[in-house]
Amino acid sequence: MKILMAVDGSAHSKQAIAYVKEHMNFFGPGTTVMVVNVQMALPPHVAGRFSKTNIQSYYQDAYEKEMKGMRRALRAAGLEFTEVLKVGQPGDEIADLAKRGKFDMVVMGSHGRSLFRNLVLGSVATRVLAACTVPVLIIR
Repeated sequence: MKILMAVDGSAHSKQAIAYVKEHMNFFGPGTTVMVVNVQMALPPHVAGRFSKTNIQSYYQDAYEKEMKGMRRALRAAGLEFTEVLKVGQPGDEIADLAKRGKFDMVVMGSHGRSLFRNLVLGSVATRVLAACTVPVLIIR
């Protein structure tokens, strides 16, 4: 099985990692995990004020900040993984990667780091469910 795990540094992402670790036998032998972190694209009026190098550095720094804890949690869980950084609208980028990468499943937390914690599902999870053509496992 080929799993795409979307993480953003949130507690729900760590719960998704724990779930995958606990249920690896369910996914079967030879399961591969790719971890994706999506950074929101800067609005054009902001991006236009900086060099391409500075913008790439900004995305990379934000990615490294979020992935530091996620890598630690993945390694502690004993999961082997590859990782990728995407830039854009998170829900769309995750769904697109799942389709283009021919993943069997997307695993993600129910909520990210946004302020809307009272909602049943976060906005990114809702968008992934709407746009994704493969099964999506949402961990709360």
